[in-house]
Amino acid sequence: MKKRNYSLLPFALIVAAALCLPGCSSNGSNANTANGGQPASSSAGSSPAETPQSVTIPAGTELHVTLGTTIDTGTSQSGDSFEGTLSRPILVGGGVAVPRDARVRGTVVEARSSGRLSKPAFLSVAITRIQAGGSWVDVNTHPVTLEGKSHKKRDVVAIGGGSALGALIGGIAGGGKGAAIGAGAGAGAGTAGAALTGKKEISLPAESHLTFRLGRSVTVGTQ
Repeated sequence: MKKRNYSLLPFALIVAAALCLPGCSSNGSNANTANGGQPASSSAGSSPAETPQSVTIPAGTELHVTLGTTIDTGTSQSGDSFEGTLSRPILVGGGVAVPRDARVRGTVVEARSSGRLSKPAFLSVAITRIQAGGSWVDVNTHPVTLEGKSHKKRDVVAIGGGSALGALIGGIAGGGKGAAIGAGAGAGAGTAGAALTGKKEISLPAESHLTFRLGRSVTVGTQ
């Protein structure tokens, strides 16, 4: 019986292992190259989220508003809401924080219909929300107040609060029933276009212009 030579078997196994190592290494390298040299698990990294820009409008800033609806002490009640738009942009640091024609919403703080001479008409309104950066933002403004009263045969609408200071006066000659009042008095007075009706109600028609002042600062987004 012929003897088998087992002395070459270990040597053959060593050679086979040596030939396999370069191929295995190459496959691993190709996998890393396909993934940009990074492990597959790190290829799904997310980019940082963009932070929306914002700006803070300081307290005392004026909001010039054009009314979108009529407010009248004969029909309006405390708590009623109204809408309008900015007639001027709100500027902060030379840049536009809120553009012109941005929508605003307000509230009738108090509305009192005209009664006897001892109880003249009274109206107080304020802006509560403004649209900026694509969303509505709550704001706090000083109310603009108007009060009708009789004084030496003249109808007077006194406008106070916020930046609307002074009085809008319309004289009635020879027993007239009412006087249109549209000129502002005093620096920064709001040209409310207010009028005393025949029943001495205070009316702010649509397209009237009012000027409000922010009671405290507010941060809004910009686009």
